[in-house]
Amino acid sequence: MIHNQDCILYLVRHGATENNLADPPVLQGRGIDGPLASVGIEQAESAERALAGFAIDRIYSSPLRRARQTAELIARPHGLDVTTVDEITEVDVGQWEGGSWKHIQANEPDAYRQFVEFPDTVGYKQGESLNQVRDRTVPALMSLLETNLSRRIVVVAHNVVNRVFVAHALGLPMREARTLAQDNCGQHLSLSK
Repeated sequence: MIHNQDCILYLVRHGATENNLADPPVLQGRGIDGPLASVGIEQAESAERALAGFAIDRIYSSPLRRARQTAELIARPHGLDVTTVDEITEVDVGQWEGGSWKHIQANEPDAYRQFVEFPDTVGYKQGESLNQVRDRTVPALMSLLETNLSRRIVVVAHNVVNRVFVAHALGLPMREARTLAQDNCGQHLSLSK
């Protein structure tokens, strides 16, 4: 939950997809737009129950299917429509889409090392850096806060988007955003060093 004076924002990561559950997980980015897995639906229903008792005024979502499905479940008890926000779509992972960190580290060790050391300025191969994600998502999320004064809103987005926004809100250097661990549907959020 992020509180901006008169707006309360519940920031939720979408439920798990089959790619999230794969061993090792598959990088989906914005190009792989599959549905929630059955466990992802259960996670979204858990988030729905957790937020059902709150007076929610608006629900926003990334346009990607996994986020929309999660938002639609959360919206059910409130009788709200989900508004999609293009700017909060997941990071563009470029040429690494469909790969795994294990594969990338083994086959592209230099590019992997550069990304891990400098994720704020060195992006996913042919994709976005964390600074680029920040530059498109933070203004959009801040605008939602500003246009929803005196309201409670839910925003369903993605792992990288949420990490970047939380790092920004906490005043962390953007390169530390990757240290924010977040389970699907926000069942666990922690700062690891």
